[in-house]
Amino acid sequence: MKIFSKQGNHLHKRTSRRNIILISRLVIIFFLLLAGNTITFKYLMQLEGRNYSLITSFYWATSNMSTLGLGDITFDGDLGRLFNVFVSASGLLFILVLVPFTLVKLFQSTERIHRELPRTTKDHVILTHYDHVSQALIRKLRQFSVPYVLLAPELSTASQLMDKGLNIVSGDLDDIETYKKVQINQAIGAVLSDNHFANTTATYAIRQLSKGVPIVATADSESAEEVLLSSGATNVIELSQMVGKSLARRITAGDALAHDIGYFGNLKIAEATVKGTPLVNKTLKLSRLRELAGVSVVGVWDKGTFSIARGDTKISDRSVIVLAGSQEQIDKYNEIFCIYNIASSNVLIIGGGEVGKSLGTTLEERDLDYKIIEKNPLAATSDKYIIGDASDKNVLLSAGLMKSPAVAITTQNDSLNIYLTTLIRKLRPDIQIISMSRLDRTVELLYGAGCDFVMSYVSMGANSIFNLLKKGNLLMVAEGVDVFKVAVPGKLAGKTIAESAVRELSGCSIIAVTPGDEININPAPSVTIDEGQSIILIGTVEAEKIFFDKFINKN
Repeated sequence: MKIFSKQGNHLHKRTSRRNIILISRLVIIFFLLLAGNTITFKYLMQLEGRNYSLITSFYWATSNMSTLGLGDITFDGDLGRLFNVFVSASGLLFILVLVPFTLVKLFQSTERIHRELPRTTKDHVILTHYDHVSQALIRKLRQFSVPYVLLAPELSTASQLMDKGLNIVSGDLDDIETYKKVQINQAIGAVLSDNHFANTTATYAIRQLSKGVPIVATADSESAEEVLLSSGATNVIELSQMVGKSLARRITAGDALAHDIGYFGNLKIAEATVKGTPLVNKTLKLSRLRELAGVSVVGVWDKGTFSIARGDTKISDRSVIVLAGSQEQIDKYNEIFCIYNIASSNVLIIGGGEVGKSLGTTLEERDLDYKIIEKNPLAATSDKYIIGDASDKNVLLSAGLMKSPAVAITTQNDSLNIYLTTLIRKLRPDIQIISMSRLDRTVELLYGAGCDFVMSYVSMGANSIFNLLKKGNLLMVAEGVDVFKVAVPGKLAGKTIAESAVRELSGCSIIAVTPGDEININPAPSVTIDEGQSIILIGTVEAEKIFFDKFINKN
């Protein structure tokens, strides 16, 4: 992010931390000096044959260090008078030099906050709110070397965010001048992730200056989405709807069709459950899917673990396979597997919020029966609801847990989700459990508790926004797994896929090469990747980071 380099020298300084350390040192030095002067005064007076208490000695030291010098207690000898000079001088040093210098350093913290960006700033992303989603988005922007700036209306907030190493400009979100100062007309997009009231106001302010800059906004309801689109937002993301649909795709009950995840031009990424199909207990090589339908299995989810597809990868009845191919190839796959449908009992959804409702609607579209366990009776809108506390095992049992093929946990409380996962896994060790998480840091905890799949609200939001801003360069397959597109790095140019050793060195797998507008799907290992082309890869977040570190960031 070179356009922020001049500001970055200031933005990335941990000023508050340094101020605390500076003040602490100053206070410690002062009290040590005061204590030393007190003890030395008492000792020198004893040498002159006079004895003063510690309180009197402390009184003398403070009055002389403050330069008041009341003169009621004086030394008779030269040694004592020399010490008196030292005490007064040290007091002057603190009062006239160190204290003012420290105060200046402290009050400079607001002066370092930027109110605008240089006019040469371009191709940057403007964010208007700092939350968990924008934190994850900033990490993704940094990874792909996309410059950004975060707006902060309050100076105190701006200072705190700058101390975290973020690129900050202070300005009111409803002020047109703010967006003029951050060069909105030269930005690649603006991200509005505050509440929909603030997002609507910010959208109008931006549209007063620029009719064309893409605006990606978040909303928590369909009516909010309509208002934001009417006010000028380019894209509006209802994260609850997206998470619900994503969770529904991973329910192993029902059909075995391939369900869309997303597209990279003509390359379609989809996923399918395999329970009840002839694929169960076969290796990918023996499945002959590439011969039968032309699709490639690029990854396999099994019991919460994602692995890059290999010929000897074995498919279990709880596996979810990730497919890559053209629209025709995915359609061919569905023609073959559309006959497999598992009749089952109700899928249980815990939590009747927006995510739970979206999940239920998606299951309905797949002709799957479901029940929603909801604690709040006012949230029940149909006979699909069971009113009760899902943390009570009797409620789960009466809802049909012992017969249900799967449970989807959609509450907004990650701690509750972890508890419910543990309880359900204890009652039904064989059941499929999928869950959402509000925070990235609880994903591993949910897997540890026994979840088969976890979808992070934060990661899905950040990846979806990034994909809209970068026009399809990133696709989140599931929590912790991405499909991403990059220009061929110089270190790989001119090599065949086999020679590049991308899979061996990073853990990512090349699933397509794009020479120009064409896409070579499922390229052979002998295909050469040249400079000017792009490659599409799949891998875990960790593997993705290794790929960037090895092949791009050090290029």
